[in-house]
Amino acid sequence: MDIESGTYQNIVKKESWRTVLTLAYQSLGVVYGDLSTSPLYVYKSTFAEDIHHTESNDEIFGVLSFIFWTITLVPLFKYVFIVLRADDNGEGGTFALYSLLCRHARVNSLPSCQLADEQLAEYNGSSEMMIPRSSGLAARLKRALEKHRVLQKVLLVLALIGTCMVIGDGVLTPAISVFSAVSGVELSTAKEHHKYIEVPAACVILIGLFALQHYGTHRVGFLFAPVILLWLMCISAIGVYNIIHWNPHVYQALSPYYMYKFLKKTQSRGWMSLGGILLCITGSEAMFADLGHFSQLSIQIAFTSLVYPSLILAYMGQAAYLSQHHGIESEYNIGFYVSVPEKLRWPVLVIAILAAVVGSQAIITGTFSIIKQCSALGCFPKVKIVHTSSKIHGQIYIPEINWILMVLCLAVTIGFRDTRRLGNASGLAVITVMLVTTCLMSLVIVLCWHKNVLFAIAFVVFFGTIESLYFSASLIKFLEGAWVPIALSLCFLAAMCTWHYGTLKRYEFDVQNKVSVNWLLSLGQNLGIKRVRGIGLIHTELVSGVPAIFSHFVTNLPAFHQVLVFLCVKSVPVPHVRPEERFLVGRVGPKQFRMYRCIVRYGYRDVHKDDIEFEGDLVCSIAEFVRSEAETAVVETNGEGERMSVVGTCSTYMQGVEDHDGDLDDPGTSEILSPKLKKKKKSKVKKRVRFVVPETPKIEKETREELMELTEAREGGVAYIMGNAYMRAKHGSGLVKRLAINVGYEFLRRNTRGPRTALTSPYASTIEVGMIYHV
Repeated sequence: MDIESGTYQNIVKKESWRTVLTLAYQSLGVVYGDLSTSPLYVYKSTFAEDIHHTESNDEIFGVLSFIFWTITLVPLFKYVFIVLRADDNGEGGTFALYSLLCRHARVNSLPSCQLADEQLAEYNGSSEMMIPRSSGLAARLKRALEKHRVLQKVLLVLALIGTCMVIGDGVLTPAISVFSAVSGVELSTAKEHHKYIEVPAACVILIGLFALQHYGTHRVGFLFAPVILLWLMCISAIGVYNIIHWNPHVYQALSPYYMYKFLKKTQSRGWMSLGGILLCITGSEAMFADLGHFSQLSIQIAFTSLVYPSLILAYMGQAAYLSQHHGIESEYNIGFYVSVPEKLRWPVLVIAILAAVVGSQAIITGTFSIIKQCSALGCFPKVKIVHTSSKIHGQIYIPEINWILMVLCLAVTIGFRDTRRLGNASGLAVITVMLVTTCLMSLVIVLCWHKNVLFAIAFVVFFGTIESLYFSASLIKFLEGAWVPIALSLCFLAAMCTWHYGTLKRYEFDVQNKVSVNWLLSLGQNLGIKRVRGIGLIHTELVSGVPAIFSHFVTNLPAFHQVLVFLCVKSVPVPHVRPEERFLVGRVGPKQFRMYRCIVRYGYRDVHKDDIEFEGDLVCSIAEFVRSEAETAVVETNGEGERMSVVGTCSTYMQGVEDHDGDLDDPGTSEILSPKLKKKKKSKVKKRVRFVVPETPKIEKETREELMELTEAREGGVAYIMGNAYMRAKHGSGLVKRLAINVGYEFLRRNTRGPRTALTSPYASTIEVGMIYHV
């Protein structure tokens, strides 16, 4: 028995290691594309203008020393060993840290939060290092965040700044990566002609890259990892060749002494050149942002065993070549390709372009992902989200954002037309995101990990000092390209803050003008209106009470459906909500009213279901609630006295039956059809799903009648009733508020998707109720 047990454990261990190594291999194409292509432009950007290498090699060795220690301290020590451990139930990124802090400090940008949300499985099971109790400074800091709204807003704005810079990076990274890769043609053409080839070629590649986004990457994604692996092997082999052939003593430059020597000799010019050296860590944030697609161990293995040594060898090889070629003085000749042996330049050029496209694809997908998270947490206007793969989680496409990114990317490529200014712009975006991560991480260390405050101070002082040095060097290049990410970030930040402010004001208006349940009860059993066949879904942001749009609707149209559901689809500050915890169902008024409240909870990375599948799950959940109402534990009693219970998306009474003629005439059953089974109609035998009300005395007659009525209403069709609110600032409001509401919010509302996007409801079944909100 012991032998069999040991054998089983060995098999499991082998399988787990096989999975980890497979994920590590796959992460090369998704996580490390941007970081791996940085050798294309780092030396070219560093030696572009501020410094020049001389016969003594002090500048070259100093730059190499800075590159080595920057890659070692920031990507390796900070991200691989520390930041990756601050995951939010396996998810990473700026908003994952913000979500983590929101839950532990009871700070929330979402107004519709409930105590029931804190009972979700993923709400408290976040980071491996978390301890449930807090004391000392952590408790005081937590109370300060909960008490002072200003601190909450500062925390939100800090997270939004990091998000905006990620979006700016999504514009600049494809531009500089592709442009630098294409710049290899400069060594094969005359100096006066190569710029006429570089810019058009880069633009064609970028247009093709963005134009193919709607197809998704699942069909060619298997090529991403081999391309980056081939590129890493290529640059490391060339690096080893250059070290052996040109200067075997280049390893001496890894000493920190050369950094001191470099700054002492170059002084202010050397400090300004740090903006170019900074580009060696572009893409490091992707290790944390893409954590949800892989695992901590797989990302750590891939970086430490392959990516890190390959990059160090590549930079050492370039430094070895430049140390023996002091006649090269122009920016035109200091690029990556000059250190490539002449016979290999064209093959390396092709591999570099492919690697640049892969790296650009990763940052574009990451931009889509973080915008989806912002939208889910109420900080970005509603956008259309297309899931390009049913198998690969997180493969999404946002049409509006895709075309905006493409136009901006082409604009900076054509406008700058050189690596130096593109590098200045990209560097500032990258280092700002890292600074935001450092600030948020220091709070996570205290509030979530409950470590000693000295550890948090040491973390923010050590890494904050390094990043502030690079940030200042990038900011000084404001007029030479660094203004681009600042301008882009300000535009996106203004849009995000305006939308978030308008969303909060709209919710406050809904809360202040909601109708009490007692008003409904006063209308009598028929609610004073004609009840028609079908189900009416009243979409509302409220988690209690009756929305004003309902009273507005029945005042103008005194007829309604036989089953009424007040539906609230909301996001909670966790990455995912389990299917069995998604629906929170309750009853509004007496049983005979046939009125229910259903709160559907999604995590900020969850996939929203399509309309037909959503309808099926919704009706099944209500049916399950009706069946087990007396037995289900009460989760929450809201302010209106309604009992809310957690109900899973799958009913225990769902059964699959074979139907040969497509008709189901069994009078003793009621059916709720699953939409997935309606797609394929080729075979005569079709499998359908019924909700069976069993003939058993255990189900009371009243409950059976309610279930039958629910099924009859489902067959009669589902109508979505949504409010279309026109926001207006109250008379006497200040100028800033009037501009934010009347101009900014209304412009975004009219030019983005409406509430129908959240439900993906069909146009034919949607009724919009117009109202003017004076906020």
